Amino acid sequence: MKFLVGLSGGVDSSVAALILKQQGHEVIGATMAIWGKDGIALKEGHKGACYGPDEKEDIEEARKIAEQIGIPYYVFDCAEKYERIVLDNFKKEYLEGRTPNPCVWCNAQVKFGLLPELAKANGLEFDKFATGHYARVEEENGRFLLKRGVAPKKDQSYFLYRLTQEQLKGIYLPLGCKTKDEIREIAKINGLNSAEKPDSQDFYGGDYNELLNIEDKIGNIVDLDGKVLGEHKGIWNYTIGQRKGLGIAAAEPLYVLELRKDTNEVVVGFADKTFKKSLVANKLNWIAIDKLTEEMDVTAKIRSTQQPVPVKILPLGEDEVKVIFEDPQKSIAIGQSAVFYKDDVVIGGGIIASVE
Repeated sequence: MKFLVGLSGGVDSSVAALILKQQGHEVIGATMAIWGKDGIALKEGHKGACYGPDEKEDIEEARKIAEQIGIPYYVFDCAEKYERIVLDNFKKEYLEGRTPNPCVWCNAQVKFGLLPELAKANGLEFDKFATGHYARVEEENGRFLLKRGVAPKKDQSYFLYRLTQEQLKGIYLPLGCKTKDEIREIAKINGLNSAEKPDSQDFYGGDYNELLNIEDKIGNIVDLDGKVLGEHKGIWNYTIGQRKGLGIAAAEPLYVLELRKDTNEVVVGFADKTFKKSLVANKLNWIAIDKLTEEMDVTAKIRSTQQPVPVKILPLGEDEVKVIFEDPQKSIAIGQSAVFYKDDVVIGGGIIASVE
């Protein structure tokens, strides 16, 4: 079989390509170039992220990995579409007081969308597109299912829940049944340059204000009764559940509860007010089912680092569901994704639109 492998220069994608090559497949390496902000003023600390000016270094590392493995290597310019799809959404969401997840949109529309499309448009022939994600894709009764990786702490199915049936049909994830320790050991044994390279921690390692590129907008920090407790320079500088950096003295720690764009207010309160019993999600994408037609008991993740928790999901319309938690959840952020599971199978998910 012939595989196109998305290479990032990191250990996971490197080992994915190596495994396929050692299995006797024909393998091509490809990287999406997404950095188009050479004029941006950067502070220290952007290194090691997915999106940043050190992309050229990552591309050179990926090129060396391809040479080590003995596979052809190509770079495709995806910067314009990345900016339009991922960065524009990132900026819009933050300025509206929501907390977006850029990786979700990047995976669905750029990494698993534009990159293989560009490869084919440029004459590369391959049967499937492979990456170093820790998740699994399996076909059952004509439907392609996305499943969690076998290592719970490394599972990345949360970031892939927006993939379509057509995309899932055309991909292969070689690392889904392996642990991170196994991957690093394979890299070491085979002498790959990426064996000790640290994992990327975020989509962007610098100050998010560098990407937002907006002037301060002074507003009030208030409690739930509307009492002014302090001042802020822009609601986009805060996230739901944030405790540090508020600059307010109180009898016990205060947390960000809400970001109000209309009144330009940051609402804070004590820990007990951070828990919510339900949410509404929209912009849905279903994988294991065509659509939700009745109440279903599943588990859900409302952030990538969380383990799934028991919930009921109820259809509210064509593109909206209500999610009721068995146990109230802390600091649910509007704009993040809620992803639903039945055991290891991703049922689907959507964007958190409101909480209560």
